[in-house]
Amino acid sequence: MRTLYALLFCVFLTACGNEKKGDKTAYLPASNGNLNSISVVVDNSLWDGSVGESIRAIFAAPLNGLPVDEPMFKLRQIPPQVFDGFATRSRIVLKIEKGNVESTTKIANNPFAKPQTVAVVGGKTNKDIIAQLKENKAKIIDAFNKEEVKEKQRRIKLDLLNVSDIEKKMGFTLNIPSAYRISKAEDDFFWLRKNLSNSKTIEVMFYEVPLETISKGDSTIVDIIKMRNAITKTKIPGEDGIYMAVEDAFAPSMFKTIIDNKQAYEVRGIWEMKGFTMAGPFITYAIEDKVNKRFLIADGYVYAPSLNKSEYVFELESIIKSIAIK
Repeated sequence: MRTLYALLFCVFLTACGNEKKGDKTAYLPASNGNLNSISVVVDNSLWDGSVGESIRAIFAAPLNGLPVDEPMFKLRQIPPQVFDGFATRSRIVLKIEKGNVESTTKIANNPFAKPQTVAVVGGKTNKDIIAQLKENKAKIIDAFNKEEVKEKQRRIKLDLLNVSDIEKKMGFTLNIPSAYRISKAEDDFFWLRKNLSNSKTIEVMFYEVPLETISKGDSTIVDIIKMRNAITKTKIPGEDGIYMAVEDAFAPSMFKTIIDNKQAYEVRGIWEMKGFTMAGPFITYAIEDKVNKRFLIADGYVYAPSLNKSEYVFELESIIKSIAIK
């Protein structure tokens, strides 16, 4: 255990110098694993006790903006004594070290495989470890999410849809799978859809609004919801006055993020059809494009009753985060 911790610690400290000394990852094996699945390397006794409870509460917490609870990550526990060979190639790894070690959290890139992100959390006692997990959970989750988005984007690039017309008119580049089809194309609004099965779909919209449309402060999320409702009602209306709107009964969540090195707002929530029984999750990104005096809006939503939806929302997140504004 101590040897493994020392190895990861050294990798972390020397990672910044790899470029000067050459690419030391060239001889590493390829990583593996299902998307958003963490290999948790921890003793059985810790996993079955308070440390394991803390790990599950943090990393398997329900994902924001879904109609039913689905975990943020799936967890697979691996005892340290069998963390060797093929087991070390998981793309995202959480390693727990207890003993005569400093209370610390380190994140290393590509220590055993590539691409790979490994978070090492150490402490002398269960209390120390839990404190480290709670203190650094946002940093660890962000590192894991970025790794998984990159992997999903890599897979998307294997078979892309030609969206050159959208890119030209909207002033950005985008990677989107060939399984999507353009359902509506206007000078300032594009709507694409991917059919799943039995009328189930994943859909994404792109449009822009002036910077003053979204204020900065307590009313930011209100402005985004108002904007979204106006767009869905006028741009993708149904028959007989049926239209999509943000579900009032489920308060959306908003986060600040970065896309293409630009400030952006991320809003997750539930949509519903007014006048018809349909609903599902949505994810909206408002990217601040000061050069062009606009917010570029990328908005994805899912209609997939009876199916788990987290993987579809994650696909939309990965597509949108591939945007690069010209």
